[in-house]
Amino acid sequence: MADEIKLVALDMDGTLLTSDHEVSERTQAAIKKALANDIQVVLSTGRWLNSCYPYAEALGLSSFLITVNGGEIWTVTKELLERHLIDAKLMEKLYKLGQEIGMNSWMFSTDDAWLGSAAPEDFTKHEWLKIGFNSTDKDKLDKIVKELSFYEELELTNSLPTNVEVNPIGVNKANALRKVCDRIGISMNNVMAVGDSLNDIKMIQQAGVGVAMGNAQDAIKKVADFVTDTNNADGVAKAIERFVL
Repeated sequence: MADEIKLVALDMDGTLLTSDHEVSERTQAAIKKALANDIQVVLSTGRWLNSCYPYAEALGLSSFLITVNGGEIWTVTKELLERHLIDAKLMEKLYKLGQEIGMNSWMFSTDDAWLGSAAPEDFTKHEWLKIGFNSTDKDKLDKIVKELSFYEELELTNSLPTNVEVNPIGVNKANALRKVCDRIGISMNNVMAVGDSLNDIKMIQQAGVGVAMGNAQDAIKKVADFVTDTNNADGVAKAIERFVL
């Protein structure tokens, strides 16, 4: 049985956000009420800081931000607490591998985002956090996962069934969330974690209450303590109302 919930960890895409990349009114209200009850609300996302910070600001969050699947931990005042990088030469190698297989790619450095298979002229001029690949061609996806699995220094996950995301080994949302809990002085038993994809699975398994979205991948639903409604039907709000408020 979980202890009293003192922190709510929310994935963003497919979880907190609707298909229109908005936070529903009911979910906004539930988060506001949780904050008023001294519950910490933490965004735990594959996004980089610039693309998640506006949501944290709009929701009035006052705690921490876990970005790029745990590759960085920030305070909401944009103080960097932790960062894990991928070697620039390795990042270039991974990018070229994706191009050879015919994958669409995106990359996050500490200073920029490279989307739609774009790449810098010189990889060594940037510090690299994450690379992702996607394709609706299952053979291509299987091939790149197989190739990437040979790199022991990498951690593989996904945010959709059609993609694979690559971080340094040991980087995941659960490890970052555990460090946030240590800073606050609570345990993972005090956490409700909500998500929909494989990059959420470890935090859902390790939280006191692990919640899968109604639109989550089947593997997530199987390990979760509870399956809520979909991201387009106030799933996050319903989970907060049930377990926190």
